[in-house]
Amino acid sequence: MATRIEGRVLRRGDYHYESRRREACWHSAVPERYPEVIVLANNEDDVVAAVQLAREGGLQIAVRSGGHSWSGSHLRDGTVLIDLSNLRHVAVDKEAMTATAQPGIKGSELNTLLAEQDLFFPTGHCTGVSIGGYLLQGGFAWAGRDYGPACMSVTGIDVVTANGERVHADETQNADLFWAARGAGPGFFAVVTRFYVKLYSRRRVTMNSGYFWPAPFAQDVYRFVHEIGRRTPTEINLMCVRDPMTNHEPLIALNATAFTDTEEEAREQLAVYESCPARSHVLTTRLNEVSDTGTLSRVGTDPHYDETKRYLADNMWTHASFDDLWPNFEAMLKTWPPAPSHMVVFNWGYEGQPERPSMAYSVEDDVYYGLYAAWTDPADDQRYTRWVTDHMRAWEPFASGIQLADENLVNRPYRFVTDENLRRLDTHRAAWDPEGLFVSWLGRPVLRTDAADTGEVPVAGASD
Repeated sequence: MATRIEGRVLRRGDYHYESRRREACWHSAVPERYPEVIVLANNEDDVVAAVQLAREGGLQIAVRSGGHSWSGSHLRDGTVLIDLSNLRHVAVDKEAMTATAQPGIKGSELNTLLAEQDLFFPTGHCTGVSIGGYLLQGGFAWAGRDYGPACMSVTGIDVVTANGERVHADETQNADLFWAARGAGPGFFAVVTRFYVKLYSRRRVTMNSGYFWPAPFAQDVYRFVHEIGRRTPTEINLMCVRDPMTNHEPLIALNATAFTDTEEEAREQLAVYESCPARSHVLTTRLNEVSDTGTLSRVGTDPHYDETKRYLADNMWTHASFDDLWPNFEAMLKTWPPAPSHMVVFNWGYEGQPERPSMAYSVEDDVYYGLYAAWTDPADDQRYTRWVTDHMRAWEPFASGIQLADENLVNRPYRFVTDENLRRLDTHRAAWDPEGLFVSWLGRPVLRTDAADTGEVPVAGASD
């Protein structure tokens, strides 16, 4: 069947279809879900034509920008998968401190481009993440506590709707579509082809310190991070992973980053970590090193994400005392999976954080826990899926929700927006996509029957 699409169109059964389907997921645990058609769009007209192709074929639509989805949410049976990885144009207006960027550009590439002009946008911690899904999910960013989730810095979007119309949305036009785009993640019901964003002046100094302990000192270190996390302006990355430094037993690595205008100010901010009760028991330290976010991503983050491995991720937001979390963590340490499996903790709540606007993104808390199992043999899928899911489920009494970036909704549906916002998303979806052309999330929490959203944590369970 002929199409009006300039880019490549691969139908199920075509030569190269399967290799492209597998390439659409960044790690090797590619879900056994098969789009009927994969469209590699070259431009916005291709996106319009791909939407029309889906409508004419009676197929749903899924969207991929970079494929850095742990669950492969964009891989769905019976769909047209619109791949936006070739839509990579960026235009910067330094005088206005604004930019436009298409969804296929990687955050690391955008960061490098902006750094050349002493500008900054809160891009993500992993080098390989494109901005499309990242911004729709909220955007957990470098220096994010100062600027809020990255979607807060999105001022408008160009989209292709379910009826194939190209529209612009911002706070004054198509405002409900714009509201939904800032937090709906893979449940967004249109295709974003361009983001309009505000930029910031780049801080002159990025300074990082690292402390490393064997697992017996985990309780003191994690309790310390919970106690100081909200107060310190520095960004904490606290990781547990098996490491050669501890003869491949779990290692506790605390990395802290200061974003300042002077080295003196950065050292003052990082000095708080010298007061950690476990300070005298460190195996080694790396103190007050001037760096940049690109280097920190390549050296500190990327090595834990090996595309040849199979992965499962899960996460939670919490403000609980670490003493409440410790029994489950202690049990986890006894059965920790092989590297690069890891758990990362970020401090997020901050006394100086900016006020949140009205947007779909609506669940966050003081501390973020992300748990990532990595393995090689498909025969171990069930084993490690249970390990991650069961341990995160054990923490549910202390969780306020999850973020969509590292979701495990297939196995553990849990609250990713407030109940009120989930209802509102359903209402907007019915208005913009009444025929259900766009796929939704792979799972969702059960809505409570009461009309008011009290902010309490709901009971998790599959509802669709």
